[in-house]
Amino acid sequence: MLQTLRSKILFYLVLISLIGILIVSFFIQYGFEESFNSYLDRSREKKIDRIITEIEKDYQKNGHFTSDPVYGLLHENAMTDQLYFQLYDRFGKMQMDTSSIRSMLNSFGLTEPEPDGEKWHSKTYTLKVDNAIIGKLIAIYPEGPIDNEYTFIQTIQLYILAAVCLTILLAIIFSMVFSKKLTSGLNKLSFAARELQQHNLDIRVPLAGLPTEVKEIAVSFNNLAESLAKEEILRKQFTGDLAHELRTPLATLRSQIEAFQDGIWEPTEQRLQVSHEELMRLVRLVNELEKLLAAENPQIRLEKMELEAGSVLAALWEMFLPIFKEKGVGLQIEEPVQEEMFEADKDRLMQILSNVLNNALKYTPEGKNVTISVVSDKDGYVGFKIEDEGSGMAEDDIPHIFERFYRGDKSRDRKTGGVGIGLSIVKALMDAHKGFIKVKSRLNKGTSITLWFPQEE
Repeated sequence: MLQTLRSKILFYLVLISLIGILIVSFFIQYGFEESFNSYLDRSREKKIDRIITEIEKDYQKNGHFTSDPVYGLLHENAMTDQLYFQLYDRFGKMQMDTSSIRSMLNSFGLTEPEPDGEKWHSKTYTLKVDNAIIGKLIAIYPEGPIDNEYTFIQTIQLYILAAVCLTILLAIIFSMVFSKKLTSGLNKLSFAARELQQHNLDIRVPLAGLPTEVKEIAVSFNNLAESLAKEEILRKQFTGDLAHELRTPLATLRSQIEAFQDGIWEPTEQRLQVSHEELMRLVRLVNELEKLLAAENPQIRLEKMELEAGSVLAALWEMFLPIFKEKGVGLQIEEPVQEEMFEADKDRLMQILSNVLNNALKYTPEGKNVTISVVSDKDGYVGFKIEDEGSGMAEDDIPHIFERFYRGDKSRDRKTGGVGIGLSIVKALMDAHKGFIKVKSRLNKGTSITLWFPQEE
């Protein structure tokens, strides 16, 4: 019992509603009875005051107690309101008594028999005329409401009970509706989570009609599902691309080795060189994958230090000038106007810049130039801008160039000897530095890559 969230919400909503309804109905009934009893007491006092006034006026007029019209007034109250009187003169002699009317009415069956244990009250009033005591009047009446009054209270109580029952029924119905509406979003999330567990990565939680808190969870779930779907696509793409990268050199090596084994080929120096190149391609691929794995490790530790951007440019110039000259591509350095300091891991920084520069060199034809410059902004970042005059790339390819093995031109990496992982390593290391990358490119015009590093941690 009460195992589900909906049953718990329903139980506590109904419980709170019942408690509230019972408390309110109790106070309404109690307050009504008290107010009604006070009203009856005031009404009775007014009637007694009226009778006392009539008796005193009659005595003052006649000089003694008379039966008419006083007795008629006393008799009327006895018959209608069960208000009985005993009138005594100043000597204690009874002049009038209407209390016997009750037993007479009971004997004729004109009134309800007296309940067992019914309590009666009596109250004595002193009668005066011109400040002289002329007698006393004793009023006798039952405790609580009488016939019609009691019926009226019972009717009111019946209405209150009916209202309580109806309110409880409505509280249960609305609690059921509200608990269902409140938990419907969670049920959708639960169903979507089970579907996601069954590898249904296309599942999404509809946001319409959800409460704000549940909607935030649903948005996070949808983002997670979308992220998992993208990761699954990347995983499959990575597996396919890796198989493609391995297939060609392995097939070449296999055919060449089998040719050597079958005696079809002589192991000449040239043929062995071709086999060695394919083997080294596999070695480079494994090395690059190891570098990427290390760069994407969330536990990667950076040995950050304060560096000066101009000194980094000078080191790059010394490192890359020979291989640029060998290909016939110009390497131009634009030294910063002022000293620009920033924090980075020097070895990782050189790895990032080397990968981007090697990329620029691969796709820049002979006779063209690659330019490196330092830029800064007001947000506390220093950037290294590397511009080439190479083949460039289509605008649709730019968002994907940091994905593993991605290439807009499917034959481009094989022609240049790349394995398609260098820029993935750059992206991972930039994320580790809490930096970011901006890329601009125009097909057959060239590419500009700016690597932004924070000046302070």
